[in-house]
Amino acid sequence: MGTLTQTRYGTGRILRVAGPLVEAEGVGGTAMYDLVALGERELPGEIVAIRDAVVTVQAYEYTGGLAPGMPVRPLGRPLSATLGPGLLGGIFDGLLRPLSAAGAWLEPEAVEGRPDTDRPTWPFMPRAAEGDDVRPGDLLGEIGGAGPVALKVLVPPGCAGPVEAIAAAGRHPEDTVVATVAGTPVRMTTHWPIRIPRPVRERLDTGRPLRTGQRAIDLLFPVALGSTVAVPGGFGTGKTVLLQQIAKWCDADVIVYVGCGERGNEMADVIDEFTALTDPRTGGRLADRTVIVANTSNMPMMAREASIYTGVTVAEYFRDMGLDVVVIADSTSRWAEALREFSSRTGALPAEEGYPAGLASAIAAFYERAGAVTTLGGRTGSVTVIGAVSPPGGDMAEPVTSHTQRFVRCLWTLDRDLAYARHYPAVSWAESFSRDAEALGAHRAATDDPDWPARRARVSGLLAEADRLADLVDLLGIAALPDQERISVLGGRLVREGVLQQSALSERDAYSGTEKTAALAEAVLAVVDRCRELAGQGVPAARIEEVDFSPVLRAREEAGPHDAETVGALRAAMLARLGELTT
Repeated sequence: MGTLTQTRYGTGRILRVAGPLVEAEGVGGTAMYDLVALGERELPGEIVAIRDAVVTVQAYEYTGGLAPGMPVRPLGRPLSATLGPGLLGGIFDGLLRPLSAAGAWLEPEAVEGRPDTDRPTWPFMPRAAEGDDVRPGDLLGEIGGAGPVALKVLVPPGCAGPVEAIAAAGRHPEDTVVATVAGTPVRMTTHWPIRIPRPVRERLDTGRPLRTGQRAIDLLFPVALGSTVAVPGGFGTGKTVLLQQIAKWCDADVIVYVGCGERGNEMADVIDEFTALTDPRTGGRLADRTVIVANTSNMPMMAREASIYTGVTVAEYFRDMGLDVVVIADSTSRWAEALREFSSRTGALPAEEGYPAGLASAIAAFYERAGAVTTLGGRTGSVTVIGAVSPPGGDMAEPVTSHTQRFVRCLWTLDRDLAYARHYPAVSWAESFSRDAEALGAHRAATDDPDWPARRARVSGLLAEADRLADLVDLLGIAALPDQERISVLGGRLVREGVLQQSALSERDAYSGTEKTAALAEAVLAVVDRCRELAGQGVPAARIEEVDFSPVLRAREEAGPHDAETVGALRAAMLARLGELTT
């Protein structure tokens, strides 16, 4: 048996080392994306090209000390994520290794101190009995003590038949075989290749919204559960703050936050805030239903390339349990830079700005793993992917940004001028879009808010009219405009300052419930309508503009996250103040 194994997976030797790129020969029986162990320290690497007898490997750790002639040992399996209890509340690197041991294994020349694979025992409760006939995705048992989300042990894909054995209720190590189905052992944890999507029964067209608690998004550019979003913006426009707000406040069951090539201090802030923040849904820690994959700019470059696939594989694991999961990747530009660097080392023919020719396909393949689905077990779950894009110099025509816009359903473009004017979130209403808005409008109108489509259309129209007139104001001055157009300019300002602005540091306004968002928008629209009536009755626009609009502008800060009554009272006070202009 040993001879057969050696023949199939022959130990090879290193020919060349160039940063994370390693070329080797004599590695028999391997296939694309198989894992290999490099050198005596057995650094993990993945085969990304095979040409004749030479394989090209991308290494996932620091390659200092590797040299030609050192051994290369095939592991006979693709790069996979270990999925099971211990994920929620955990912090991992791009290969899903716990960062608790990173102080040792990320250091050059480190041999000792690699992550310990031992994990604590977990309570298991069987939900199937011996003799039950089960199919892929059926429930075998539940795992307790893993956080606020109940984890399920499911029949794996490709396995069906009678349950031959099932573990008793009690605590078991995570590698315990808790069931045997048609001769196939099922463990508490499972392993899945990160580059292969987990199978589903059916993909769904859903009209259910992902509520983010951010008014500029929920009101103007909503996203559906299972959809895709890109958040492009230059340096200092607030991408990370916006993504952190969505991670904190959106109504998904599980958050997978992938820090892909960003600065270490930003990831430290994310971890610190998530640990300290109370989860509004459960009352516990927000971190308890969050998985953080941290592969920052000072960590191995090619592990950054793997990190987004690791994150979406973790999301699919929870999706198969019937949960709604949000994957936040910050940022896909840093991921694309890793692709570019590795491509240049392999000598591949570069495309635009040095990126590999397959960049568009790689971006599309990543976002295609989002979706609302019916799982193999008949449950409904979703993976929503939100990816930040960091265009150099704010150039929205650069390849990563332009390709990404082709494949996503929603675009939340962050505007530098808005950010520098201290308008947060700096989501541009002129350059953003939501292809989900029509379907979500029909859903909202049929369920909880019949006025939502008309309200969104009115706010969007008012902002567009104000933007159109802004150039004339800059050229001719506000006094040159007719009274009704001056009211449009005023209305645009009230929408921007009274509705779309939102402070991430305010206890009252960091999150805005649907009722508060609707009340604020209705209040501003009612005030604008009243101003138009006054202008139509002969009240000069200049006199209307001199009115103190602070009641409607401060409503967002004075009202709590779900407080529509306070907004209504301030709206009434503002309308009464406007009524004094006719006396």
